[in-house]
Amino acid sequence: MCGIVAYLGGRPAASVVMEGLRRVAYRGYDSAGVAVASEAGAPLEWLKRAGKISVLEEALERTPLAGYLALGHTRWATHGRPDDVNAHPHVSEDGRLALVHNGIIENYLPLRERLRASGHHFRSQTDSEVVLHLIEEAFQGDLAAALRAALAQVRGSYAVVVAHTDSAEVVAARHTSPLVVGHGDGEQWLASDVTALLPFTRHVTHLQDGDVVVLGRGGVRLTDLQGREVERPRELVDWDAETAEKDGYEHFMLKEIAEQPSVVRRALAGRITDDASDAELGLSLEPHAIDRVIVTAAGTASYAGGVGAALIESLARVPASVEVASEMRYRDPVIDARTLVIAVSQSGETVDTLAATREARRRGARTLAVLNVKGSTLSREVDDVLYLRAGPEVGVASTKAYMAMLTVLTLLAIRMGRATGSLDDTLAKRLLDGLVALPQALESALASRERIRDLAPHLAGARSALYLGRGVNVSTAFEGALKLKEISYVHAEAYPMGEMKHGPIALIEPDVPVVAIATDAERYDKTTSSLQELRARDGFVIAIASEGDDEIEAHASEVVFVPRVDELLSPMVNVVPLQLLAYESAVALGRDVDQPRNLAKSVTVE
Repeated sequence: MCGIVAYLGGRPAASVVMEGLRRVAYRGYDSAGVAVASEAGAPLEWLKRAGKISVLEEALERTPLAGYLALGHTRWATHGRPDDVNAHPHVSEDGRLALVHNGIIENYLPLRERLRASGHHFRSQTDSEVVLHLIEEAFQGDLAAALRAALAQVRGSYAVVVAHTDSAEVVAARHTSPLVVGHGDGEQWLASDVTALLPFTRHVTHLQDGDVVVLGRGGVRLTDLQGREVERPRELVDWDAETAEKDGYEHFMLKEIAEQPSVVRRALAGRITDDASDAELGLSLEPHAIDRVIVTAAGTASYAGGVGAALIESLARVPASVEVASEMRYRDPVIDARTLVIAVSQSGETVDTLAATREARRRGARTLAVLNVKGSTLSREVDDVLYLRAGPEVGVASTKAYMAMLTVLTLLAIRMGRATGSLDDTLAKRLLDGLVALPQALESALASRERIRDLAPHLAGARSALYLGRGVNVSTAFEGALKLKEISYVHAEAYPMGEMKHGPIALIEPDVPVVAIATDAERYDKTTSSLQELRARDGFVIAIASEGDDEIEAHASEVVFVPRVDELLSPMVNVVPLQLLAYESAVALGRDVDQPRNLAKSVTVE
């Protein structure tokens, strides 16, 4: 999500920054801009344009910007439309201060109102511009001190880079959002991604949360947010450009699987009350006015919707179901003004989901979009929007967007449950505390990769595979089977575990592996009974089980353990080994993991 590049040195600064921006464009963006300082004391010059970097490049050809210092940015909109005004850099009215920012400032609204009341004029709709005005307010000749003073007032995530014409320096800080320093001989760089630095330097320093860095003619100076000097190691990057785009991962899909703990943190940021008693989602929706919920989506999003529907029924006690969008649009669904239709989509452009949502609106339903791309078509056609904040997803097979969907839908179910009075204080707090702790559980689940790599040949060599789940994890089984099909091209089917004896058990034989979700649950005894039915027929069972389960090995051929979490949150932990199992199976088969055959990231045709 978003890209930052900054430069200070003797080369043409705008050209250096533009080259860096081109190299981080894979991250996804909707606008780009650059600000340049030509000499100390002279106002900054800048250009920024909505659309592709090529649009900005054309503008720079018509209006070249020359100077020794430049800040550049590719923006992926979170606050405000993707247009020229909301694009970065943001520049002060006097043209002396410029800022680029990645992340989300959670408390930007009260800060904005205070600044307005004290005479500050805002040009954009972004949360980022608030930081510019806070720095401007605090600046008294020391840019680093002004940045520290500004950041002391904000809450959220940031990689922020600033320049002022009274200071021949580039100053930056990070919290959560990545930022890397590039070192050269009499020149320095900053970037959100090592990829941007590779044409110029391989000597880098990765900043840590709370670091403030000053790039000056004399070199690089690092402090913390209190101004105390800190030291960070300088590293030599030995990646090629393509690998660097993936942060050293072999495939984008693997990188995105690994990003899921951070994705959950971003999805939760600012959405839980301070006392962890409720979710704060900023919706106009009135749950008391809803008699029925329909979740509509396609593919992976529909399986996330299945989990969401189960949680809404359980926590809010409102009837909820999932409708595959491509079917709902052509049916004659029973929908009225007391129906809430939740459209789930990564892109917000999936044609079937759009059509289903339009049909729901035509029938008078209340509509809510759960999606990732701000400014997308779906975001403009619904009553409310909950953004995933997952960042751009490059791999065609969705992983981190699915995780963000589960997170946001869980928050929605909790909010509806609290609003209807069906969810008591104790369970609400337990679930919200569990969500906050979830990133650490996901980190532990990711550590199962080595174990899964050993098991992958069983699926890679199979003619077919079965995935089984129970309760809230039925949808998890469907998502696991889909992932295997998408990227390995191995046939797989998913069923509720109790349905095996009603037909599919006829398929059981040693060369048809069964992946069974058998984590701690209220009906765990029913799950182990089903596994014994499979083992009695020589089934090869790979069980996904909770850590500390001493019984499971008697019911399965192989076991992958995941952290023990609340059953209602378990789909988020349980899907990680299923993602890795699909990935490792595809790698073993030599498949094109990131661009599987016949598939597109967003299906915009019927």
